[in-house]
Amino acid sequence: MFFYADLHIHSKYSRATSASCNLEELAVWAQKKGLTLISTGDFTHPAWFNEIKEKLVPAGDGAFKLREDIEKKILKNNYIVRFLLSVEISTIYKKGEKTRKVHHVVFVPDFKSAEKLRQKLAAVGNIASDGRPILGLDSRDLLEIVLESGEGSYIIPAHIWTPWFSVLGSKSGFDSIQDDKIAGF
Repeated sequence: MFFYADLHIHSKYSRATSASCNLEELAVWAQKKGLTLISTGDFTHPAWFNEIKEKLVPAGDGAFKLREDIEKKILKNNYIVRFLLSVEISTIYKKGEKTRKVHHVVFVPDFKSAEKLRQKLAAVGNIASDGRPILGLDSRDLLEIVLESGEGSYIIPAHIWTPWFSVLGSKSGFDSIQDDKIAGF
């Protein structure tokens, strides 16, 4: 199956995003741009998670769709937009005499896994202050928490080529792919 997707999105609860960045607007703009699969972003944020649970319903295979009443109001010509539950996590930690600063994108297949991950991360740090939480957590530990949250949950490096806090960014604390192996990737 061929489709266009944007899997690294933020909600109105992340710094430097539009206050109108809600699920309906994301779906409308996905349709305008020809995207059929987008992520929710920021599901660890309590208010956003409540909105996600209120407006999205399972569509099968780990994807979600807007409730039918919402979808009918905003999407034209039976256009299909599906969502994946996702969040970007910023980790800052010390390892091997260096401070490591890496951004990750986490995907989970269902609300139960999302809730389990949210609870674990809330025990580590503040997940309510920003849609993109910043946690003092080793990347490897984050990976383990993600995998323990439920089957089908996974993590990928965020914006790998950007110059700052990507896995290969100048501020990440890693100088090569070999160094990144220390991070568990």
